[in-house]
Amino acid sequence: MSLPEKVRLVEVGPRDGLQNEAQPISVADKVRLVDDLSAAGLGYIEVGSFVSPKWVPQMAGSAEVFAAISQRPGVTYAALAPNLRGFEDALAAGVKEVAVFAAASEAFSQRNINCSISESLNRFEPIMAAARSHGVRVRGYVSCVLGCPYEGKVSAEQVAPVAKALHDMGCYEVSLGDTIGTGTAGDTRRLFEVVSALVPRAQLAGHFHDTYGQALANVYASLLEGISVFDSSVAGLGGCPYAKGATGNIATEDVLYLLQGLGIETGIDLDALIAAGQRISQVLGRANGSRVARARSAQ
Repeated sequence: MSLPEKVRLVEVGPRDGLQNEAQPISVADKVRLVDDLSAAGLGYIEVGSFVSPKWVPQMAGSAEVFAAISQRPGVTYAALAPNLRGFEDALAAGVKEVAVFAAASEAFSQRNINCSISESLNRFEPIMAAARSHGVRVRGYVSCVLGCPYEGKVSAEQVAPVAKALHDMGCYEVSLGDTIGTGTAGDTRRLFEVVSALVPRAQLAGHFHDTYGQALANVYASLLEGISVFDSSVAGLGGCPYAKGATGNIATEDVLYLLQGLGIETGIDLDALIAAGQRISQVLGRANGSRVARARSAQ
């Protein structure tokens, strides 16, 4: 299979990247990050999450962030909305696209959202109905697709029916997430081979964490399988609280550098993206998690 000519990057830094930060991050800093990412040419940005602040304190200001960002034409500004209350709050904030998530591991589902996989899928039905009636698009996530902190290795056969259920209920795209970053390129290729028998490749995306340093290899393996949408996080922001030593999402800068080297179009300005990552890293008081950004800044 030949490599895709174009790839769409789904920027998850403002949501998945920041949600586990211990220190408070101001609405102004979040707005600046989203606006920087828009200016760099990202066409899809996951801005925040409409969940109870009791569970995810860092996402408490998502409505204020949506109200203050400069929304550019043609850019999707999405939010996570795991339940109907979250969806209604997102709708009130003017959100046009939401995401829902399920796990491929029963143990992870129980520990993370206190219900079984099938119960979690049933909870999405009212969200899907409400989204259809309001013209809101829904994207689905499946977590722990290559490994689980509680169950260990997860088979592609466990993932496929969950991805199919999300697709069948109306998710226009299903992102397969290696939440703890244990997957390898061989596992990744087999994952997409198996899942694509039930969900078309054009409606699948990859979401890789870099805990074991395999995320970029897994992106390339996915490209070889015809996958052309990837979730990534500027400056490699984020980490999985369930995986010891997890280094977070793959850095958008590093994925972009790979894609540019392969001659694959994205419409994103690497220098502007690096500047955005440097700025938020300074706000957080930490080193930039992107190898490309660190190499460029050392030149």
